Amino acid sequence: MNQQTPIHEFVGVGLYSVADAAKLLKAPPRNLRRWLGGYDYKRDDEIRHVPPLWTPDIPKLDDDIELSFRDLIELRFVRAFLEKGIGLKAVRNCLDYARQCIETDRPFSSGRFRTDGRTIFLESLEASGEPKLLDLKEKQYVFKQVVEQSFKDLDLEGDIVARWRPYRGKDSIVVDPTRSFGQPVAAASGVPTIVLAEAVKAEGSVARVAELYEVDKSVVQDAVRFHEELLAA
Repeated sequence: MNQQTPIHEFVGVGLYSVADAAKLLKAPPRNLRRWLGGYDYKRDDEIRHVPPLWTPDIPKLDDDIELSFRDLIELRFVRAFLEKGIGLKAVRNCLDYARQCIETDRPFSSGRFRTDGRTIFLESLEASGEPKLLDLKEKQYVFKQVVEQSFKDLDLEGDIVARWRPYRGKDSIVVDPTRSFGQPVAAASGVPTIVLAEAVKAEGSVARVAELYEVDKSVVQDAVRFHEELLAA
């Protein structure tokens, strides 16, 4: 976050440090920095540079990367594709081609990508001139799986992802850029899930915390389990 930018500028945008985003995505912070900051590597005694996949919406603070909600969701797709064996080069080609087709800087988190992602992916391979990047038959299926699975716990408004239900797709917890700057909250009450989880540690009772914050016990239990899973990842 730029020190000159008032905090209210990020209402509705979301605000995440690399550490926060990495925890939510269950990915190493180093990977996020490489994907959004680029990196250098050495081959044949020559230093080569790999550019970032895109420039984050939010300016750097003290030379560290800050992410918006849409940056977060785009990275969620990137991570899912890579985990399924689709290489970074193919992901980059698809991302660049999708930007042109969908006419948005964050195409993965758009409704059109949900419906047209597989076609865009195949066309991006043809446009790149490198169809041998992948075993097409196998990777088409994998790509389709990733898109379908990733959108199951995302809520769209219009053509844009508006919120994410990060705990097993349940409605009890949401990540919504219009609430608490995009930090996970109990959907019905808006209480940050970390507050509920920490309160259970302090009080030693789910029922007591549910009473204190006027939320259902099941929501408190979900908050506790959600943060346990984040810590265990």
